[in-house]
Amino acid sequence: MSAAPPGSFRIGSIGGVDVFVRASWLVIAALIAYLMAPAIEQVEPGLGALKYVAGVAFAVLLYLSVLLHEMSHALTARHFGLPVRSITLQFLGGMTEIEGEPHSPGQEFTVAVVGPLTSLAVGGAAWSALLLGPSGLVEMAIYGLAVSNLVVGVLNLVPGLPLDGGRVLRAGVWKATGNMHRGTIVAAWGGRVAAVLVLLWPFFAGNLLGYQVDVFDYAVACVIAVFLWSGAGASLVSARVRRRLPSLRARPLARRAVSVTEGTSVAEAVRQTQDAEAGGIVVVDRAGRPVGIVSEAALAQVPVDRRPWMLVQAVARTVEEGLVLPADIVGEDLVLAMSRHPASEYALVEDDGSLYGILSTLDVDRAFEAGARK
Repeated sequence: MSAAPPGSFRIGSIGGVDVFVRASWLVIAALIAYLMAPAIEQVEPGLGALKYVAGVAFAVLLYLSVLLHEMSHALTARHFGLPVRSITLQFLGGMTEIEGEPHSPGQEFTVAVVGPLTSLAVGGAAWSALLLGPSGLVEMAIYGLAVSNLVVGVLNLVPGLPLDGGRVLRAGVWKATGNMHRGTIVAAWGGRVAAVLVLLWPFFAGNLLGYQVDVFDYAVACVIAVFLWSGAGASLVSARVRRRLPSLRARPLARRAVSVTEGTSVAEAVRQTQDAEAGGIVVVDRAGRPVGIVSEAALAQVPVDRRPWMLVQAVARTVEEGLVLPADIVGEDLVLAMSRHPASEYALVEDDGSLYGILSTLDVDRAFEAGARK
């Protein structure tokens, strides 16, 4: 189970993917209920305070369609073997947290486009339902669901990050140039252009097209523009970071390690390490498999006069899942593996399971910072 993001609460799990709702959604639900109250009163007079309940019910229905949109992203990503951490419903829709990147432009395109297509399908189905002749609040809810999903589907295809259309554009540039990071940069600038156009839309609509706009329209435009601009900026930063990731290779960064068995004293383990001019100590079982990694911090706190009497496992961290990594792991796979199981040291092993060395988180951080300065 994923930890709830700050300001969120978990409402359940679908297909093994945790679903969270941000507290900001409560504000949107209240706003939708308030804005829809006059229309609901007109359709069903005499409801009184229940008109606000009906408005909240429509907000729930609307966000259920948003959940379908996000679930389509999640299930498609999992189909391609990409881990999905969670789905979060929030102020301006939803967000699917997918670990890692698609392995090809085709996967990127498919994961991105399936969301808007789902919204368009929901909108089309709701529009078709209107042909059955519903009336009253049911007709109003179906009509609102149809229009909102059709609008969401179309707007999400705008070619700019963080919208789905930006990921579609990134897939296209990636396919054309063979460079995923270049695709990200192009799509992020597309998002910034979209932000500026959204900000200018109320002025354009009011002064050139003759639509009646008010302060609320400008406020909504500002909120959406800030969302697009900040999302595009985050994508640009991410592109710069990910461009440096391929230079991170575990094998060249590894420290030579000495293998000792359980029952070895700390003093003897240190002596063997100094003789071998190694940079780490790994405790292994009788089969030679790593079972513990000696912590540099813990070792430094042991007085020299106590080391002959202390067993090495007393200053070793038990090797748990995620603390043993392939010696040839590189780039984003390395960063993701370390983020899933944070530790100060990791044991690197060859394909046959034999120990290669120790990977220090500090060394990885230094290598990344050195790459950033180039």
